Amino acid sequence: MSENFESKIEKIEKLLESLNDENLTLSDSVKLYKDGLKLVNEARAMLENAKLEITQIGEDSE
Repeated sequence: MSENFESKIEKIEKLLESLNDENLTLSDSVKLYKDGLKLVNEARAMLENAKLEITQIGEDSE
């Protein structure tokens, strides 16, 4: 089952908090950064799909 947009944003926020940890190793920082980028890209795609859907609904109602 796919995650919803809100849960992706929550995970991104938690990753950002983790990245601010001074005791985080460089390796862990890089992993968190990669995970964060993946989540951001997935969330961005969800927004784009929603935008297209809304546009299509608007065009269909004209």
